[in-house]
Amino acid sequence: MDAVLTVLVEEKIGPGEQAQRLVQIAKENLHFDYALALRSPAMALNLAIKMFKPDDERGGVLISALSPQYYLRVIDDAGMVPVICDVDSSSGCVSADLLKAAAEKAGDVQVRCIALYEGLGILPDMLALAELGIPLIEDCSASYGAALGERKAGTFGTLSILGLEERDLLTAGGGALLFAMERRNAAALRNLPELPPEYGLPDMNAAMAIVQFREAARCAEKREEIARLYTDAAMRGRHKRFLQVDDFIPNNIAFPLILETGMKDVAAYAKKKEIAVESAFSTSVIGALPTAGELYPAAYSLSLRTALFPIYPRLGTANAANIAKLILTLP
Repeated sequence: MDAVLTVLVEEKIGPGEQAQRLVQIAKENLHFDYALALRSPAMALNLAIKMFKPDDERGGVLISALSPQYYLRVIDDAGMVPVICDVDSSSGCVSADLLKAAAEKAGDVQVRCIALYEGLGILPDMLALAELGIPLIEDCSASYGAALGERKAGTFGTLSILGLEERDLLTAGGGALLFAMERRNAAALRNLPELPPEYGLPDMNAAMAIVQFREAARCAEKREEIARLYTDAAMRGRHKRFLQVDDFIPNNIAFPLILETGMKDVAAYAKKKEIAVESAFSTSVIGALPTAGELYPAAYSLSLRTALFPIYPRLGTANAANIAKLILTLP
């Protein structure tokens, strides 16, 4: 609140010095070469996709069936075609083999890039994806703070997006960073025609994001403590966790369970305990596809059976213990 009030008092709430400070602070954490601070992840995705758009055709963009629904609108607005890929049923992630199969089924549509949304903070086998040789737009909005070994989420993409929306790990009420790790890819961002002020991240949002960056390590510790409590309960319960690659380090943005029973029964049981349980993929691409069950069976099944349990730094010990007990006793 202090950060936002300072911006309001100075009457400089539009794009300005705070947005520039945010980019510098983000650079200290992610070590990218260059970044743009933009008003929304949708705007960032649109600009990123257009970097790979051929002049004379509507190329394809590979996406997971569990990507956010707005991906479909952005890809179409960018003059490209979504090429939708099923996921691995045990991890909820795309794989190199699944992406390759989806690209082959695209027919005359030539795939130009992958837009990888790292939902629930989980990373796929990034080295295998790199071997496909397809440019990668890495959306680390939900996976910031996660890593594969010593390499952080957001550092694998040809271009990367860090959203600052309500449900992203770093929440600033809106906005996104579009950045490039390597100099040659950063040059493409630098050479974009100058964007109008309406594209820039307002200083009010940037001020909130700066605080989020500074508090990220402390918040990560609290989420990790809660996640350990939940994991212990889940291991003694009847529902499954998502599998992850060996050297994966989670950020614990969410605590999902793949339910053996239906979502409706679990939600009703949790409601009796006065605990809110959400469906993990209620706003994903899979919900906008009329024949999803036939075309993307793994993603469709997960969209019906994956529940999210509350996990956030201010949850408190007593509340976390109650939720752990709920996880242990789920029907």
